[in-house]
Amino acid sequence: MSALQDFQLFGTQSAPASWLVVATGVAALVFVVPHGLWRLSRNVITIAHEGGHGLVALVTGRRLDGIRLHSDTSGLTVSRGKPHGLGMILTAAAGYTAPPLLGLGGAWLLAAHHVTLFLWLATALLLAMLVMIRNAYGVLTVVLTGAAFLLVSWLTGPDVQSAFAYTAVWFLLLGGVRPAFELQRKRRQYNDGDSDADQLARLTHVPPALWLFLFHAVSVCSLIGGGRWLLGL
Repeated sequence: MSALQDFQLFGTQSAPASWLVVATGVAALVFVVPHGLWRLSRNVITIAHEGGHGLVALVTGRRLDGIRLHSDTSGLTVSRGKPHGLGMILTAAAGYTAPPLLGLGGAWLLAAHHVTLFLWLATALLLAMLVMIRNAYGVLTVVLTGAAFLLVSWLTGPDVQSAFAYTAVWFLLLGGVRPAFELQRKRRQYNDGDSDADQLARLTHVPPALWLFLFHAVSVCSLIGGGRWLLGL
């Protein structure tokens, strides 16, 4: 038997009890709804947001110069390449869609009982992102988040791993919905023309409102689909 088989990285784990799936969803919601907790937990959504920009930039052939994460939960991803075209459009569109789509992918893995695989894929993505972080606060947040996944993977049993994994996926799904509403409110109040929706409007000549609709549609559909997978519906 191979080492990977012994480790069960690609094996399946027992499905958690239904009450645990619901409880982890409620726990994730607690970190999304109250403003005080959201100000802290939103850092994880920012990691996924900027990581989405960076990953798509690389996939579309752009050169990724670096990622910065800030204490106000904003972020910046800098890439080089043509300032227009499909690659730039996909890169700009990836930010707000990345957290809910990652949550949807995580829900699919958990519905297939691949808890260990989910935890290690998340850890690998965080480690890969760490290489491109260019400021101290960004390094701190990515290291702490990656350490949480790593320690749970190595030091806890199946029940704790399942609870952690389900909470993380619920958080990506639920937390992926709120930023689009925040962006909509920010544009209504300030509209500095620098948001992802405004950049996409300049790149595509499609109104920002339609890009906002896309962000809402992806996040809500991911929540519905991912939630059904997690709940076994």
